[in-house]
Amino acid sequence: MSPMAEQEQAPERLGTLRSLAQAVRSWRTLSVVLLSFSSGMPLGLVWIAIPDWMRDAGIDIRLVGLFTLAQAPWTFNVVWAPLMDRFPPPFLGRRRGWAAIAQVGLLLGTLGLSGVGDHPDTPWLALALTLAIAMAAASQDIAVDAYAVDVLRKEEQGAAVGARIGLYRLAMLVAGGTAISVAGAISWPLVCAGLAALYLPMLAITILAPEPKNLPPGPKTLRDAVWQPFLGFLSRHRAVEILAFVILFKFGDNLAQGLLRPFLVDMGYSEFHRGVALATVGTTATIVGSIAGGLGTNVIGLGRALWIFGFLQIFSNVGYILLANLPMQPSLLYGAMGFESLCQGLGTGAFSVLLLRMTQKRFSATQYALFSTLFGMGRIVSGPIAGFMVHSVGWSNFFLFTIPLGLPGLYMLSRFVKPSQREPKFEIRRQEALLPRSPAQLAAHGLTYGSLTLAGGALLLTGLAALEAVRAGEFAEFGFGSALLSVATPTDMFGWIQLAGLITFGVAIGLFAAAVQAARHGAGTAAAR
Repeated sequence: MSPMAEQEQAPERLGTLRSLAQAVRSWRTLSVVLLSFSSGMPLGLVWIAIPDWMRDAGIDIRLVGLFTLAQAPWTFNVVWAPLMDRFPPPFLGRRRGWAAIAQVGLLLGTLGLSGVGDHPDTPWLALALTLAIAMAAASQDIAVDAYAVDVLRKEEQGAAVGARIGLYRLAMLVAGGTAISVAGAISWPLVCAGLAALYLPMLAITILAPEPKNLPPGPKTLRDAVWQPFLGFLSRHRAVEILAFVILFKFGDNLAQGLLRPFLVDMGYSEFHRGVALATVGTTATIVGSIAGGLGTNVIGLGRALWIFGFLQIFSNVGYILLANLPMQPSLLYGAMGFESLCQGLGTGAFSVLLLRMTQKRFSATQYALFSTLFGMGRIVSGPIAGFMVHSVGWSNFFLFTIPLGLPGLYMLSRFVKPSQREPKFEIRRQEALLPRSPAQLAAHGLTYGSLTLAGGALLLTGLAALEAVRAGEFAEFGFGSALLSVATPTDMFGWIQLAGLITFGVAIGLFAAAVQAARHGAGTAAAR
């Protein structure tokens, strides 16, 4: 069977109970599921527990704010993913070797945190260790996700994805909220030592997990590791529409989620009711939805699952519209949160299976990291947009507007899979004979689009600053030129981070534009095969 025929083969139809059993029936799928616990722990520690710990220890809020920098490696891990595709470790294979190295780093970094004490006298050391943990965790995610792409059979993907998301959320809860509660009863050094010890069984699973079979050879040069993953995907039919779908599918849902906690505060719900709704009802419903969404791809097919769960996801915010217009009712809060979280989980489960299907095994580290980064862009962009929308139109209209914002994602879905189609097909795009582009032409094309992106981002930031001046009643004194210049010449840490983000985004768009141009001229046909 040819590689493309294998790619397009529909997964075996399994009943729901058989699909559920598939996740634990073999050591291959069980190892993929269990390793997700190792991926979720550092996220809970870095995003939830450590900022709480530092602030409770009396660390200056400005320094606590710098700890949010540790979130960056998860967003930009696609930058070093090609290195992990190109240079396999000399032990445990191309994926498990890197996962084991990252887990040793996580163990040592978390153990190092146990040495800074309950009230760190050297918070900069704690910040450095947190950044090191985040780098190791983001690298582990690259390796573990690529391993899942390489080792799972198609009929196992739906069941494994749902179980992975559930265990990932559980690990976040253990290393996040649970760690905070336990530290209050004993101490942070003991909690960190305990979390570090949990990486030992994860390392054992990595060592004992089976090595994927019949894998295509990896890239031979670093240039191929960076360039060919783009070309290989973009040479597929409807590739640009598929990437747009990856960004837009959950945009409306991400927009609503961005300010959910402030919304509940503004509605007057107590800390107890917010905690139950977010931590208990929301988390449970998300896990149940993710498992059901993954299994649904086996029962009704991936294409139909994306359509059905996509529609449910669009209308999942209706409960929040009711909350914004009715007096406080805890039961209504729990119902709205449960319904929205369940629909979100259903969409995430099916969408995660799609990411596995789209990724080529030869470049699984880089391509999956790229798709994950694009998927996360909607979540990153939605927060600032949501704030201005709520300020302008109020909570009820804001949630109402999020409903039609889910339609562009469904339109992009229709470009590569119809509602009646059980499985999407990723085919190599047939090209007319076009002259190949020279490296200089591709570089010029990428530089043009990258520069336009950089300029557009700077103008957007300046426009947001102008809107802020309007809201503060200071627009008469606002200087557009000086504000634009301040974006390019930062004077503080926040400004430099903002500029670095703009440049990184511009480089990514430039590379993408050059890759699209090269693929249209036939450069990626061999890579796609």
